Formats: sequence, structure tokens, C-alpha cells
Amino acid sequence: MITESSSRPPRSASDVVGKSVERQIEEVVAAYVRAADHRDGSAMAALFTEDAVVEIYYTGDGGRTPLGSVRTAAQIGQAVAGMMAPHPPRGWSHHTTFNHIVDVDGDTATIDVQFLVHNVVGRAEPAGGWPPDAVGAQGTITAIESGYNRSTLRRVEGRWLIARHVISHDLPYAFPRG
Repeated sequence: MITESSSRPPRSASDVVGKSVERQIEEVVAAYVRAADHRDGSAMAALFTEDAVVEIYYTGDGGRTPLGSVRTAAQIGQAVAGMMAPHPPRGWSHHTTFNHIVDVDGDTATIDVQFLVHNVVGRAEPAGGWPPDAVGAQGTITAIESGYNRSTLRRVEGRWLIARHVISHDLPYAFPRG
């Protein structure tokens, strides 16, 4: 279960003593991917400024095709809670980020990361128990998404919050119709 401390950026400057600004910003991204994995709209909304925007593109064909956008922290949280596919039984997703590039200019910063999303689905234990030759984790891990995220953050009352978040997918992307 996600906890408040793992899903939110620090609440005050005293919470971040000893952490570099770059590390503080990386932790906002870490909280973002955890909120996405948990489909936790409240935790996600808490990472964004009230007037934030998320823009989503398909870039895998060498172009930049807009797929959609979401505006305001509340709407971003609702999109995460309502538009992301639910996890299957014994299933989970892991959004991972790497190769962080952070640039800080006063109370504004950008972070550019590569991402991979993995679906993790455990096998059900057979009615008669695991076969004698079964060893270790039972299930599959499949990479399902990749691309880049670029966020612009603002420091608001001592907290870094995402003001603009651009998701660039390497694969074509379908959204639920509704």
C-alpha cells in the first residue's frame, strides 16, 4: 500500500535538509511513478500545481503527434484514477525512470527522463500446489510502454510541484473511449 510519505513531495523546507535540489526533484518523479502504479489519483494530484497541464504525444514514428492533454491537478488525478487500465488479478505495473537530466534555475526546474512500464502478472498456484520442479517467482514481466517524460517544476511554498508534464510515447497509444 502506498503511504503518504512515499507518495508526496516534502511539505516544507525542513523536510529536505541535506537533500540536494536535484534529488528533491528526482523524488517528485519517484512519487509520480508510484502514484501511477497505484492508480492513486489523490497522490498524483498532490504532485502538480493547481494550473498544471499534462500533454501526451506519440513520437515513435519520428514525428510528434498529439494524443491529448489534461489540465489542472484535480483533472490529472482523476485521469490517473479513472483512465488507466486496472491491474489484473495478481497483476501490477511498474513505471521505471532512468537517465535523469535535471536543470534548476531558482524556483523553476526541468527534469527529462526515459521511462519503461512493465506489466507484472503472477501465476495462480495450481489446485494441487506447485509442481516439484517449480522454483522462484512464478509469473511474467512484460515491457509494455517506453518513451520520455519531461517535466517543468515550480517551487511553491518550499515544495517542488509539476507545472507542465510532457509524455512522449515510443509506441502508438489508445485511450479508453467514453
